[in-house]
This record gives sequence, C-alpha cells and structure tokens, in this order.
Amino acid sequence: MTYTVKEIFYTLQGEGAQTGRAAVFCRFSGCNLWSGREEDRSRAVCQFCDTDFVGTGPDGGRFSSAAELADAVNRCWTGGASRADSNEGAGSRADSARGGDRKYVVCTGGEPLLQIDEKLINELHQRGFEVAVETNGTRPAPKSLDWICVSPKAGAPLVQTTGNELKLVYPQDNAPPEKFEQLAFRHFFLQPMDGADTAANTERAIEYCLRHPRWRLSIQTHKLVGLR
Repeated sequence: MTYTVKEIFYTLQGEGAQTGRAAVFCRFSGCNLWSGREEDRSRAVCQFCDTDFVGTGPDGGRFSSAAELADAVNRCWTGGASRADSNEGAGSRADSARGGDRKYVVCTGGEPLLQIDEKLINELHQRGFEVAVETNGTRPAPKSLDWICVSPKAGAPLVQTTGNELKLVYPQDNAPPEKFEQLAFRHFFLQPMDGADTAANTERAIEYCLRHPRWRLSIQTHKLVGLR
C-alpha cells in the first residue's frame, strides 16, 4: 500500500485531553467529507474545515511501505527532540523523551482512517510510538490504536462510536452534544467552531459546559501560542 501524506512535523498537541504533549503530527492527504477545494466547499458534508490536506507538501510525500513512513515519523521525532535539546542545554526534557518517555504520533488529516492500517500501526509500535488518531468517525478504527479521538460531523454517519475522547466542534446544526453523550468515550469535549464567530461560539461552549459538567471545554491552544 502507498501512503499519501500532506505533512509530518514535531510540535505540541494543541487540543483535547492530550493538550501540551510533545508529538509528531502525521497529516494524511484526502478526506471523505470534503475534497479540500474551495469550489467544492458549499457541497461538502463538512463545510467548516480549516485544514489544508490536499496533495503532498515539502515535509510530506508518498511512501511506498509502512516501514518507510514509520521511519519518516521516527526521524521527525528524533530531529525535533534534538533541536529542542540544543536550545535547552544538557539534561533537558527532550533528552528525557529520547531516553525514557514513550514517543507519541498523532495521525490526522483530512481523514486518516482512509489510509491507516494495522501494518502501519505495527511499524510505529516497533519504533516505540504510542499511536493516536483524530478521525471524523465515519470509518471503523483499527483495534491496535492506542488513542482514538472522534470528531463527529453533522450529516455524516458515525461508525466509530467508542474511543478515548469525543471532541465535538460546537455549534453544529443537527449535531447537538446530547446526541453523543451516551456513547462509550472517556472524555467529552466541546471545541468552539473557529472563524468569524469564534468569540460567540466560545461563550456558547463555555455556557454549555457549565450547565452540562460531563462536557469539558477544548481550546485550540496551538493557535493561541503560534505553534504549527
């Protein structure tokens, strides 16, 4: 199988239950809810996506095997930690990450479950990674994933109804939080929809979480602090 990847980069997770954790983001190309082209947005199932997942970028590419892609992810972790180490000096957190703490990769998109398979997850596990996925939930997730984050989209079928966290972009017409809160997830997050109405959407999400304590607020902290 060939894997088509938009970008691979080292950063901190910016949202949800793993906020602040060092991670390699592996952004897969393609999505089943929108082509990624602006001319198709009005006809897309998901019309609020703000992510570029079309084609391949300079730090992405097409990988002819799971091992080749896993090697690229591993190089990104090692290189990112090494750069942090050179900035912080001896005994830094980055040095600890290479020596003991488990490496972490977030497979995202687009829709990563169009491409992720057990072979790739196994190769990443062999290189010491904890493997997470951020998915729209329209396809079943492989059993060997370590962390599953589902972000349902109004108008799309929800197939993956279990996982570690459910992160609902809010508000969405025809996707109220109460529709999902009985599903088998450990964490339930409301994430204010970004755009022209971000401030108002954030206020609404805060109010909902205050009235429904099962839900927690997720803020895109990477945007606030200028991380990729």
